[in-house]
Amino acid sequence: MKNNMFLFNDVLHLAAICTIFFLLPQCTSKTSIEKPPAIQPEPVTENYFGIEVTDPYRNLENLEDTMVINWMTAQANYARNIINSIPARQRLIDKMVEFDSRASSKAFNLKITDNDRYFYLKTTPEDETEILFYRDGFEGPEFFLFDPAKYDETSSKKFAIKGITPSYAGDKVIIEVAPDGSENADLLIMDVHNKALLSEKIEQTVFAYPFWVPDGSGFLYNSATSGDVSDKDRKLNSKVFFHEIGTDFKNDVEIFSSTKNPELNILPEEIPVVGYDKDCGYLIGVILTVDSRLIAYSAPLGELFKDKINWKPMLNKTDEVYDYFATDKELFVYTPKGAPNFKIMKTSITSPDLENAEIVVPEDKNRVLTGFVIAKDALYYTLSQNGVQEKVFRMSLDNGNVEELELPFVSGTAYIASKGCRFDDFWVVLTGWANDSKRYRYINETKEFRAENLSDEAEYPEYKNLVVEEIMVPSRDGVEIPLSLIYDNELRKDGSNPVFIRAYGAYGISLNPRFSPNWLLFTNNGGIIAVAHVRGGGELGDSWHKGGYKSTKPNTWKDLIACSEYLISENYTSSKKIAIWSASAGGILIGRAITERPDLFSAAISEVGCMNTVRAENTPNGPVNTPEFGTVRDSVECMALIEMDSYLHLKNGEKYPATLITAGINDPRVIAWEPAKFAARMQEVNGSDKPVLFLTDFAAGHGIGDTKTKQFEGFADIISFALWQTGHPDFQTK
Repeated sequence: MKNNMFLFNDVLHLAAICTIFFLLPQCTSKTSIEKPPAIQPEPVTENYFGIEVTDPYRNLENLEDTMVINWMTAQANYARNIINSIPARQRLIDKMVEFDSRASSKAFNLKITDNDRYFYLKTTPEDETEILFYRDGFEGPEFFLFDPAKYDETSSKKFAIKGITPSYAGDKVIIEVAPDGSENADLLIMDVHNKALLSEKIEQTVFAYPFWVPDGSGFLYNSATSGDVSDKDRKLNSKVFFHEIGTDFKNDVEIFSSTKNPELNILPEEIPVVGYDKDCGYLIGVILTVDSRLIAYSAPLGELFKDKINWKPMLNKTDEVYDYFATDKELFVYTPKGAPNFKIMKTSITSPDLENAEIVVPEDKNRVLTGFVIAKDALYYTLSQNGVQEKVFRMSLDNGNVEELELPFVSGTAYIASKGCRFDDFWVVLTGWANDSKRYRYINETKEFRAENLSDEAEYPEYKNLVVEEIMVPSRDGVEIPLSLIYDNELRKDGSNPVFIRAYGAYGISLNPRFSPNWLLFTNNGGIIAVAHVRGGGELGDSWHKGGYKSTKPNTWKDLIACSEYLISENYTSSKKIAIWSASAGGILIGRAITERPDLFSAAISEVGCMNTVRAENTPNGPVNTPEFGTVRDSVECMALIEMDSYLHLKNGEKYPATLITAGINDPRVIAWEPAKFAARMQEVNGSDKPVLFLTDFAAGHGIGDTKTKQFEGFADIISFALWQTGHPDFQTK
């Protein structure tokens, strides 16, 4: 739905939901496994607005301490050995490999230039990481460009492509390559005609957001102050530079930052980004955090080559614009202002006036307007019912007529794309809980969709009998929570079924239906997959997000608790059969659910999770996240951070469920000591005999950039742990 420039929320956090990781030394025997020794706490007590808070394991925040690293290593080896001893785990991996072999190739991250050159990443069953290719037009022959596995064959690090940005003419492409999940990417520039990398290289960018200038002579990019993932100041005071092709990047010109533009009052934690918008012909400067409300400025392209750009205000936070598309005359904006389910308005691009803007697509009171794109003569948009039933609409820009498009099949999610306001091209990718993704081009003249899949199709007869239930569950305050259930049609509701509940609840991100044959293996083993669309997400609009952040954050885990209780009361399952999982910001949800209701769950899995929110601002990614969770500098928000801090809510002697906690030592988003502290404390106080496993990957980060094998290993770890603890006979250890 969104312009590439404004995917900050999704880039920061959505990948954490969809990628899994970890692979450490292998061992298949459990008989010789001994628990590693505990690490001694070194408590620190602090006062927060009159509340004394004791932090037992503050010493674990020192990731330079050999004792800390040795403890994490011993914990990881122990956890790996335990998980590898689960009997049917390898069977899951073998099935995933077999699934992968069913399609000869899969394509991702498609970028199409104005002259119809397709750039995309692709894997075959033999590939461990995604490889860059291009072709001219959908039906053109395919050409290889770059394999990250061969980027530095002298290094033991595993490199992956983090992003690709082709020039407007498609004659050059920027390739972001990062090692071992660190997301510290080197920016490489490739001459597409010669299929050769240029000599210049920009090293260790964090959130580069590269944008070409129209003639391809250079590009703009953001650069952080440090490439060290543990440097707490690394993302503060980042700057935008202009790089001219053929020059040394050390001579790049700073053009947009707090130091270059003090009059704009850019805060240290805000991320400045500049791009050239080809549809309106302006430079657009944007200030980003995880707050979806955009701050934006515009300037003519010619200003780029002056000593200092004269920025003209375009959008401010009070406008509450979450996304926009521009033409040479008009600015179309996507906003929840006065419309919690969102609306689209338009105003002049040269003199924006949001107070008097024309409403183009009004708010739908029963459905959420989830996104829009502009084509030459039409505006296309999507409406979603409870985050799971998405429809596509076309509005003529000539007469304003609106029609719902008849999609090729009923799907849960519709991703829409266009080439911009100068082209008729419009595509939609359809997918669902039980339907694989398919890509189509819409032909307006004939009102039909034409398949244009870059990926080969595969069949999954294992899932032909799946049932999908979309229901509403009352939470403890009476608010109804959407709950998606996926299971085999022969399943009996006799209270004995294992249930794997997935949830997130942060940043207004929706857990939209998407097909994953690997996750569905849980249903293939007699279980139910449940997706709880808790508050904090975006499934029911902006108010749904605001209902689960900062001081309203408890709704997030209380909604998960309510969905779990519903499944028990309706005889789907029992408390001995429920496993819950989330990642990243979803760690708050998992940690607080099991600290508030430890009796309700059999197993909990927190992947690279935020577990110590009171200390989050002392991490590299913490300051940019204060708009979502709050700051300890504000008394009300500080109390909210204490309430959502899972680590601080662990109690002596409480009987906690079996728990798997993971971390990545190179994680640039959730520093490894957050889950480490939670794991150490939980192991210390746990009154049950259930395992509390802490697994750190010392060659990975937040899960982004993992090899295919590592992804399969990660899926198998999580699913087998859940099936083990919910009692599946094939997954019981000796």
